[in-house]
Amino acid sequence: MMTNFFLADLVANLAPAIRMQRLVSTLRTHFRCGAVALLQLEAEHLRPIAVDGLVRDALGRRFAVSQHPRLAAILTRRDVTRFHHDSTLPDPYDGLIDEHIGEPLPVHDCMGISLHVEGQPWGVLTLDALQIGTFDDIAQTELQQLSMVIEASIRITRLEAEIRALRLTRGDAPVDSSKQESEIIGQSEAIGQLLHELRVVADSELPVLLLGETGVGKELFAHRLHRHSRRHAKPLVHVNCAALPESLAESELFGHAKGAFSGAISDRPGRFEAAEGGTLFLDEVGELPLAVQAKLLRTLQNGEIQRLGADRPRRVNVRVIAATNRNLRDLVRDGAFRADLYHRLSVYPLPIPPLRERGNDVLLLAGRFLELNRARLGLRSLRLSTDAQAALRRYRWPGNVRELEHVISRAALKTLSRGVNRNDIITLEAELLDLDALELPPALTTQTALPGITLAVSSLRDAVATCERHSIQQALDASGGSWAQAARQLDVDASNLHKLARRLGLKD
Repeated sequence: MMTNFFLADLVANLAPAIRMQRLVSTLRTHFRCGAVALLQLEAEHLRPIAVDGLVRDALGRRFAVSQHPRLAAILTRRDVTRFHHDSTLPDPYDGLIDEHIGEPLPVHDCMGISLHVEGQPWGVLTLDALQIGTFDDIAQTELQQLSMVIEASIRITRLEAEIRALRLTRGDAPVDSSKQESEIIGQSEAIGQLLHELRVVADSELPVLLLGETGVGKELFAHRLHRHSRRHAKPLVHVNCAALPESLAESELFGHAKGAFSGAISDRPGRFEAAEGGTLFLDEVGELPLAVQAKLLRTLQNGEIQRLGADRPRRVNVRVIAATNRNLRDLVRDGAFRADLYHRLSVYPLPIPPLRERGNDVLLLAGRFLELNRARLGLRSLRLSTDAQAALRRYRWPGNVRELEHVISRAALKTLSRGVNRNDIITLEAELLDLDALELPPALTTQTALPGITLAVSSLRDAVATCERHSIQQALDASGGSWAQAARQLDVDASNLHKLARRLGLKD
């Protein structure tokens, strides 16, 4: 009966995600267990593809094989592996069974099987239960028999994905199905639409302008664009334009000839030449000085660069991806950004949605950071309470994904500092996330605030740091968020300002 159900799904016209979800849901019902998970092997990690019965954030977690001995044991065998209730090996799903989210209970019965596609290890299927003896000899025999049908379903799904990918690429850009796609986590409609657009534009040679707030992950999307382009075998060179000292920006991008300026003791290629044949990612492009903008425009127009102090131009074959968290139209209006360069860069603008517009993606991303901190801190299990999940969904996330990562890491450290047992199932409660306290107080954003009076300080060092934060924030507000302009207003070197801001927690 079960085999017939799976065979019917194999020939049905189902989306891959739906087919995999139906598979694990059917297995959970058939074996009457607490949870079923299908995990794909990617390098040294196992990534959940579909789960049923686990908490929402499970799909965002990545399980390092070396840190989870049960998963490692399942991977090494072709037969079903069962772990008895008295097994001393930790279970990766302890405290994560959805039915008992309010009760962080350990898993008592577990079995799993490794899955292979075209003779190569693909991943594992795991089944977990809170009741001892759920997986008897009959259950193990059934799972062994079903494994061939499960592997067939995976092969069909993989083939369909490759066919869709080939339709979006040209013949000279073969699809490499081994590429890891796990770093961009999300299932919301907003992120799905963005990933579709990325795939379509990736194979073109058009410049792309990534737009989005601080912390949305513009660099990750730039890497994805490069990976899916026909230039994927060539370098991707990242340039943080805001960190370039104005006096050296031209040399950094285009290189310089020997003797071009004091200290130029030899010829030096710039970032464009380093990216030859590949992609140059210009992060925070709105911070480039106007003089450098003119040379960048020339390169985009005719594919030529000229090293500082050199007589002859050089041809380059580089695709440019730019990113900014600023409104370039406003900069053009204010004369801080060239209109012609803006139009060249924004041939295909791609807005990246902020985290607050991505719905339950916040829980998937939280799962990723929970597992990272669990491994980093040597904990048995790290999970969110129901109230903590609700708090994450309610919060507006002005710092987006980067802020979420810091919130989870800080809460995990706070919990550990309270003397918890690392072998317990540790639950992060809503108050530990301290989300209400993350809103900047008015004293840090108003022009009339006096930090030394309005904010309580415990030492002279704290008072100085508070004053520095206040001054930097004021300069950023006055310059519309431009770090380069803020540095000029504060009369400090831009690179030093970035270092100070990172030390003060204003920048990551």
